[in-house]
Amino acid sequence: MTALSRRRVLGATGSLAGAAALGLLDTAAAAAPARTDRAATAWRGSRSANGWKILDEAASHTIEGSGLTVRLADGDAATLLLHVARRFHYEIDQLREKDVTGHTTSREVRQPHESNYLSGTAMAIRPHAYPLGVRGGLYPQELVVVRDILAELDGAVVWGGDFTTPQESHFEIALGPAHPKVRGVARKLRSWRDVPGLGAGTVDAFAPERRAAVKAFGRRDAS
Repeated sequence: MTALSRRRVLGATGSLAGAAALGLLDTAAAAAPARTDRAATAWRGSRSANGWKILDEAASHTIEGSGLTVRLADGDAATLLLHVARRFHYEIDQLREKDVTGHTTSREVRQPHESNYLSGTAMAIRPHAYPLGVRGGLYPQELVVVRDILAELDGAVVWGGDFTTPQESHFEIALGPAHPKVRGVARKLRSWRDVPGLGAGTVDAFAPERRAAVKAFGRRDAS
């Protein structure tokens, strides 16, 4: 069953309990959300938590294949995050209007990582479906794709689902603007544009060699 079909069934059942009765949700996906009692506070300073300069405005960038746009910092940050959005669109579920948000000028944050939206170096995919404090919103096969994306980006981008207070809609640039990994991975992604058979829409995240690469990345990342 595709992600879109599952969501249609969820709508028909009208509740998580009904979906669980049909065997569509695993235990993690049906779990109660974590508490998020922390009140929003104003982020101060000229840089976001990941060290990037806070922007008064950010350019609008097109997400290939979707017809949607998202406001992100120009350059490497946009290259990395747009790759995430494209792969989500092609491999997890079709993105629709208002599914993706990026740069904001509101300094109200509930967790430090939310400050990265101020610098245009974070992006949320379906923030209302995967809110702060809720874990288990993605199905196992969707997680395979997310893990493959993170491994492909070699730690230059991190996912909010791995945070102590999770936010599974959230993806951010993990390193500072001058970090060689940010530049190197972005350069690799740009080079794929001119090579048929590479990049978003051409990947099989379930291929054995890619699953092995994800495991290797996870072991290295944890060390």
